[in-house]
Amino acid sequence: MAALAKGTLPERIEGAEHAHRVETVDAAVSSIRARTSFVPSVAIILGTGLGALGAAITVETVVEYADIPGFPLSTVESHSGKLIFGTLGGKRVVAMQGRFHRYEGYSLQQVTFPVRVLRALGADTLIVSNACGGMRADWEAGDVMLIVDHINLLGDNPLIGANDSRLGDRFPDMSAPYDATLCGLARAVARDAKITLREGVYVAVAGPNLETRAEYRMLQALGADAVGMSTVPEVIVALHGGLSVLGISIITDMCIPDALEAASLEKILAVAKRAEPALTTLVRGVLERM
Repeated sequence: MAALAKGTLPERIEGAEHAHRVETVDAAVSSIRARTSFVPSVAIILGTGLGALGAAITVETVVEYADIPGFPLSTVESHSGKLIFGTLGGKRVVAMQGRFHRYEGYSLQQVTFPVRVLRALGADTLIVSNACGGMRADWEAGDVMLIVDHINLLGDNPLIGANDSRLGDRFPDMSAPYDATLCGLARAVARDAKITLREGVYVAVAGPNLETRAEYRMLQALGADAVGMSTVPEVIVALHGGLSVLGISIITDMCIPDALEAASLEKILAVAKRAEPALTTLVRGVLERM
């Protein structure tokens, strides 16, 4: 296990077939438990450019991904690669400061492995955030969007393969992936804090390139309001494990086919940084009202 825990990125990308074994989850949990006995009730995944929310947490322990057996390593700018244990909004939380994507070379089983671990640590609620492109002409970069449904266009599913009933049912229901009660709390917090909260359907694509004008038109025709390269796999696995899910997106660039402008990671990170205080207010408020 020591070699796996300290392995290089190529070594961690190998062995994806082990990512959803109970034994692999247990090994990761044991490693974390050697560093902290903290039991979270809520897990938070921080998306691209949104890691600053971690600064709002009253920290009890920080665990580096590199020290957890089986955990992938973050390779994308702004994803620092830490588990932060502490309190926020009066709740015991664990935040992933950095997530993983299929385009980094990981399988979806590896991308979602941390969700299995967070559940095993005690979390029964997942709050997932992301930076994404907005495809509604009446929205603006910097807007906050409540995810009310999603479309999986990653060409894969993290539940493919043998199913272990200890992790979840073979055929999890997806009729209401985003918890109605949590969505209601988010709306109430946004109203009271005077945050404009958009609502829409998030579509996940493989990336890492951004989309063409024709692809944006296709995604709009499919019913998507925002597009990104994450979130959906983690939500699928969270639901498979019985967690309640709240999803929040930051619209960091506008993807209107007839008015498309070139985007860059630098611009996306800058918009995410400006919008991050609203995300923190929203998440803290939801936690306080849970």
